Amino acid sequence: MSAVLPVRGADRIVVPQGAPAGARAPSKSGPGLFGKYREIIIAVALFLLFDLGVLVLNFYTSFKIDQDTVAINLSGRQRYVSQRVARTLLELDAMRISGAAYKPETLAELRAGAKIFQVSHQAFREGGTIPGGDGKPVYLEPVVSSRGRELEEKVDVLWKPYFALLQPLLAGDNFTQQELAAALAYSQAHNIQLLGVANDFVTETQQIGASRASVLRMVQTGGIVLALLNFAFILFKFLRRLKTSDAAIEAATEETREILTSVREGLFLLTPGHQLGSQLSRSTHALFGKTLVPGQNFFEVLSTLVSAKALTDARDYVELLFSPHVKEQLVQGINPLSEVELTVRNRLGQDTARYLSFHFNRVQDGAAVRHLLVTVQDITQKVELQARLAGERQRSQKELSMMLKAFETEPAMMRAFVERAEASLLEVNDLLRSTSSAASEAQVLKAVDGAYRRIHAFKGDAASLGLEILATLAHQFETELQKLKDTGAATGDALLALPLPLEDLLSKVGAFKALSRKRSGDGEASGAGDSPQGFNTALAQLAAEVAADCGKRVNTDLRMAGAPDIPPAKMHLVREIAIQLLRNAVVHGVEKPAARQAAGKAAEGQVSVALGQDEAGQWQLTVRDDGAGLNADGVRRRLLELGWYNAEQLESFSDRQIVANIFKPGFSTAGGTSRHAGRGVGLDLVQANVQSLGARLLLSSTPGQHTEFRVVFS
Repeated sequence: MSAVLPVRGADRIVVPQGAPAGARAPSKSGPGLFGKYREIIIAVALFLLFDLGVLVLNFYTSFKIDQDTVAINLSGRQRYVSQRVARTLLELDAMRISGAAYKPETLAELRAGAKIFQVSHQAFREGGTIPGGDGKPVYLEPVVSSRGRELEEKVDVLWKPYFALLQPLLAGDNFTQQELAAALAYSQAHNIQLLGVANDFVTETQQIGASRASVLRMVQTGGIVLALLNFAFILFKFLRRLKTSDAAIEAATEETREILTSVREGLFLLTPGHQLGSQLSRSTHALFGKTLVPGQNFFEVLSTLVSAKALTDARDYVELLFSPHVKEQLVQGINPLSEVELTVRNRLGQDTARYLSFHFNRVQDGAAVRHLLVTVQDITQKVELQARLAGERQRSQKELSMMLKAFETEPAMMRAFVERAEASLLEVNDLLRSTSSAASEAQVLKAVDGAYRRIHAFKGDAASLGLEILATLAHQFETELQKLKDTGAATGDALLALPLPLEDLLSKVGAFKALSRKRSGDGEASGAGDSPQGFNTALAQLAAEVAADCGKRVNTDLRMAGAPDIPPAKMHLVREIAIQLLRNAVVHGVEKPAARQAAGKAAEGQVSVALGQDEAGQWQLTVRDDGAGLNADGVRRRLLELGWYNAEQLESFSDRQIVANIFKPGFSTAGGTSRHAGRGVGLDLVQANVQSLGARLLLSSTPGQHTEFRVVFS
């Protein structure tokens, strides 16, 4: 085997056979070629001649044995049919004696048996195509042995008068009793004799088949003996030459081994049977993350590393490359393994993602494709760089989209949002930085909960205006805070060391601030708040977005009336409460369309948000949905799962005490964490804002019908 290195883009690689590395391949047209291999050509020619002769004899004898098998089966059927005809005659006679009508199935059985016996008898005498045991037509050669012809003559002598007497019964149902009696009398008189001849005929056909099987064994034995003699001749003639060839092959193999040890790519040959070749480069095992064995099926190795679709596509592609009529350069572009993601174990035993690129080159001998040379490269760094570039492009596009969304937003709403956002983020920054490294865990957790509320409010505010990047960054911030709480690493130093995205958030909010100033036409942002109509529109967009993400459908009734009498600071708290309660109604209250229809409701949930004054002059913020309602038992189960209380404590609580826990930080009935639910912050923020307002929070709910939150303040 000569050493071969892959060449990218080459149509094929041609490997000279049997030549040591560095040797020139001999000319196939030279006069010495036949003389050099004369002995092996003669030996191979004799071997092929022996094989061809044995094959022809085997084929002919096997064909005859198959015909004999058919004859044996059909002769046995003849014997059975003769008895079936006799039996049906007896059944018909019994019906005649009893006075019952002849059964159609009995007549059909008689006619079918007589017909089969007749056509089979004629085929045994003259040859012909008749129905086989499975009903399919088979060709039956005539009996040629003297004994067989003699027995067929006896059958003919017995059957002809028998068949003639059966004709009235076979022609129709109007035969007479005398015709039936005549056929039955002949059957009883000659049935035993006919059965004996049929048995002798079966024995004769079996003997013929056995003699052919003996001939087949003799042919096979002779062929094996000749093949062994030919092998001994080859072994005697070429033992010394093989020793010399082995030395040359060993030298070439050693050179190949040195190459495969030093190259960084994975290199191996792939056979037409999809097995790995005997030589694999050392890097191959590291690239696949496991030790490969020569002879392994290539696709079995891949099956644990790639998806089922990628495996099927790879198999089809390899089959194309092994088809010599397919141009290799034309299919290079459809290589499904040009970039494959694998999960492999590194040296530390950890699962890591790796990207490999497989390239296939044909190894041809003339027009035949003998192997595929597979080159495997690790392109993880390249793929990761492309992913980072794509992520940057996507982030830039999102930022551009967000800026365009800001242009579409009312200037007053944008100015108000910027003011609220800056205040919230600076408050979070001060809250975290003011927590000293010596603070207790309770103090740190209190700071984390406060930051959590401010960031969650900021996220809801940004989402209501469609500023997705800001909402996403805020969600990532929440994730970092949640990690502190979950891992028990809530210390002052941990807060200072967190890579919080505050600076990025503040810089983006600053960009919106500059934009709002330019749009306002003056150098300072006005302190005027957003209009009620604008806020209603933002709430409607937020409800639609949350519903779409949750697979739900909602209709909203939004009546956030103008409230010039409410101070801006209080209005800011009311706005946050409205956003959080609206999200809570869509996520936790309204059911999915299928569940609503099963409960006899419309597929679209109804959510209403209203702000107005009552008769006493107090302001009331009401958020109501027609969803599943609050279930105290469900809250009780969730509290037990969280480990906040034990079963005995929960049993002692009233339903009202149980439901009150939904306002505690960290409590959520959501099945998982998403941008809209699962962290247990929304209602905690609502309660904190209600307390800041000096308001009263009223909750009413009917399971399966509605939930209503009402905030009353003056």
